[in-house]
Amino acid sequence: MSTQQLPNSANISQYEDLCQRLLNEGQWVENKRTNIRCLTLINADLEYDVGNHAFPLVTTRKCYYKAAIAELLGYLRGYDNAASFRAIGCKTWDANANENTAWLANSARKGTDDMGRVYGVQGRQWHRPDGTHLDQLQKIVSNLSRGIDDRGEILTFYNPGEFHLGCLRPCMHTHTFSLLGDTLHLTSYMRSCDVPLGLTFNMPQCFVLLALMAQISGHKAGKVYHKIVNAHIYENQLEMMQNVQLQRAPYAMPRLHINPDIKSLKDIETWVSTSDFALEGYACHAPISYPFAV
Repeated sequence: MSTQQLPNSANISQYEDLCQRLLNEGQWVENKRTNIRCLTLINADLEYDVGNHAFPLVTTRKCYYKAAIAELLGYLRGYDNAASFRAIGCKTWDANANENTAWLANSARKGTDDMGRVYGVQGRQWHRPDGTHLDQLQKIVSNLSRGIDDRGEILTFYNPGEFHLGCLRPCMHTHTFSLLGDTLHLTSYMRSCDVPLGLTFNMPQCFVLLALMAQISGHKAGKVYHKIVNAHIYENQLEMMQNVQLQRAPYAMPRLHINPDIKSLKDIETWVSTSDFALEGYACHAPISYPFAV
């Protein structure tokens, strides 16, 4: 099988190229958490040119970019409750907070919608041994705003010592910011990637994360280097990917406009919403309802 390509479409089709690579090179792996087999490959690298406004939103099916941005805003604010995510336009945590059998039986769970110490909680309130908290994100913003890159401008959500205190280990787990002159770059690491569903959120989130961090720290935005360790398609997603999505030709990538009044981390924490992000020129094919594995 091959996908129809557009001229000069290296960036436009990199998502579809990864999907096709999974079909061509992937191996079947039994997933014990979901009890659904995955077609899996190891190592994938994607790039997003934020400086040139090439917004990496998949066009071979409709994607809900505002929900992806809402989830990112929740991470940056350190949310630990699915209700907080719903309030800003994202429902992706409902199932993991309320339908995950292991989490429902976990004594650390505080009740309905509680997610525990996952993702943004670790980024904003990493536990120190003395009982105080480290705000990783604030340190990075402070350094970058002063033109400092100590080669450790790293935001990580991956805390093995507290996996038992959350409903899900982080998939996109670490973001490294690198300042070269007046241009800010981002390298994002992902241990596990549900390509039909999760990646369509992760791609625009990486783009927006770099764009926002560059904007509030006073720098130009460069590129995102998105590194995926384990990329997979669940068996119950395969037919729709192979026979529907990969039969569609991608459209040109849209442009994303971000409210220029967003000037600080406090702005992101307090008043920024999905209405501060607008797309220009998004053409896409019809939606595809892929099953979600909890």
